[in-house]
Amino acid sequence: MLCYLSPSLSSGKKSPDLGEYDPLTQADSDESEDDLVLNIQKNGGVKNGKSPPEEVQDPDSDVEVGMTKQHTSESAPEGYPAETAGSLEQKAAPSLMPYLRTAIFLLTVVISMILVLVCAFLIPCPPRDLHNTWNRNLGQGAGGVLSPLELCDVNGDGLPDILIVFTALMNASVMGVSRPSVTVVALSGMNGSTLWSIQLPEETRSVQCKGLSLGAPAEPVCLVTGTSKFLSLLSASTGKTIWTLNSIHLSNGILAAPAATLPDVDGDKIRDIIVLALKETQPDVFFILVSGKTGTALGGPVKYSTNGEGKVIGPQVHITSRGAIYILFGFGNVQAVALRDIFTQARNRDSFPAVLQQEEPEWEKRRSVNLSELIDIYSGGVEFLQTMKTPDTNCSNLLITTKEGLILLRGQDLEPHWTLELQNISSQPVPGYFGADQTSDFMLQAQTGDGNKKVVVVDGKSGLPVWNQELPWQKQQLDALSVMTLDKKSVFLFWADEAQPVLQSLQPGPRPERPGLHHLYLLHPVFPTVLLDLTNATDKVIASAVGINDLQKDAFHITVTTTATSEKQPGFLSVSKLGLKWAMMSQGRMVWLKDTTTPKISRGEVRRFLARLKFVDFPQKVRLCRNP
Repeated sequence: MLCYLSPSLSSGKKSPDLGEYDPLTQADSDESEDDLVLNIQKNGGVKNGKSPPEEVQDPDSDVEVGMTKQHTSESAPEGYPAETAGSLEQKAAPSLMPYLRTAIFLLTVVISMILVLVCAFLIPCPPRDLHNTWNRNLGQGAGGVLSPLELCDVNGDGLPDILIVFTALMNASVMGVSRPSVTVVALSGMNGSTLWSIQLPEETRSVQCKGLSLGAPAEPVCLVTGTSKFLSLLSASTGKTIWTLNSIHLSNGILAAPAATLPDVDGDKIRDIIVLALKETQPDVFFILVSGKTGTALGGPVKYSTNGEGKVIGPQVHITSRGAIYILFGFGNVQAVALRDIFTQARNRDSFPAVLQQEEPEWEKRRSVNLSELIDIYSGGVEFLQTMKTPDTNCSNLLITTKEGLILLRGQDLEPHWTLELQNISSQPVPGYFGADQTSDFMLQAQTGDGNKKVVVVDGKSGLPVWNQELPWQKQQLDALSVMTLDKKSVFLFWADEAQPVLQSLQPGPRPERPGLHHLYLLHPVFPTVLLDLTNATDKVIASAVGINDLQKDAFHITVTTTATSEKQPGFLSVSKLGLKWAMMSQGRMVWLKDTTTPKISRGEVRRFLARLKFVDFPQKVRLCRNP
């Protein structure tokens, strides 16, 4: 059969996406051309920038040609080569965006660089303690009372500074005769430079800077207690006097001990002060309440009769778990008096502030109704009294040291918790964490019959010795020191003469030995069979203290020495600083203790452990104490 094919369908078009179609299967419709154009647009008839081949149109069909051209023009995609001039002008506008983005980026970089430079020059970085050791000569001393060292950040650089009181020889204006002068000097903990220096009218018993303020936390203050009638509050940053207690309040007596700080009892929101004075002609003692803000006496003196003999104890403030406040003191013994009783008699009135409302029934059972009578805590040969916090609570126990041993009294009922017998104790026990139970342990020193001393660590929970070592020491006894580490343990520091066991240096190479040296030893609970010899001194060591560098998690040791001279010729005082981590890593040497059954630890293991040590003032969470 013969079929007639229209010329518009006989061309047999191909499309890259649609493929080849068969004109015999094409639907016979008046809209076939429109469908073909729509299919080309939908399936990508324009591909790779090229248009499909021109369709062959019937010369007799003008309508079809016009329709084809019209659909082709309307269906051209954007970017088609045959775009109009208007479309080209629209493309020129987006071409400015890359330049705008680049300009914004460069402007941001420039502003950031300017901010970094401004911060680098205008905002100072925290000062770093680059002086691991320094030595400062204070000149010729004239003996006298040298109060314990006090460490306090007085210049605001984040590093504790050193406050030291000594009696120096000053040249008088007449014939060059030297006269003694009591001087307080604040030395920078960073480099030992003098921050300020003042003269005092008399020798001092103590300089206290901790726990004191005048309401402005940024302004540290220090309380200076003299040996006779001088009590003054100083600005720690400048050394200027803030107030001085009028000596008329001590006209019939002298200060018997360092002053103690109290909670606010006069309602001015500043902590107040209590002093213990001793009558010059009578064996009676009296207390004076002093305003911490103005230095004026809060009422008159409160007198008590005592029957003890021996070393002055206290005054110390003890707050029970119920909030009752007692003042502990004594002379070779320990007695207590309620602060509310002192306040009532000093102000001559029965009313007292809310802070003094509480009582402790177990304590009150130990005295009669008469307010003039004291509560007896302990009698007989007391050398030291310390208030010890129990772990993570607001409870406090009382640690009493005598020549024959230690007694720990429970703060709730004053009953003995444990007792340790140890003869000839010569130093105050130093609290620290030797075990892992987070109970304060104690290091103390006792003299032996052969002139040596015995260093003992006592477990705070059981009262049993957990470490002891006998070492040579012929000089004046010094209290040991302890420093908290980040792992909730403590390192203990103490002075002794040359130890007999074999020494092994942490640094390779020999280290010459010199006889007659006094050595500073470090004990860490992780290595109880090893002492670390940090440094030595040939002069007489008369005082020492330890401070914490919180920024670098480091600690430093302060030593005060005096040159060995005759009794008629005073020696020269010298203050030196030693960074503990630097000393441990650079010049420390290991001392193996005698009779150790455990295998020796390698030098590398000790060195790696010491390199990881971080020293901190570790705050403890406090929970309420429960009554037994």
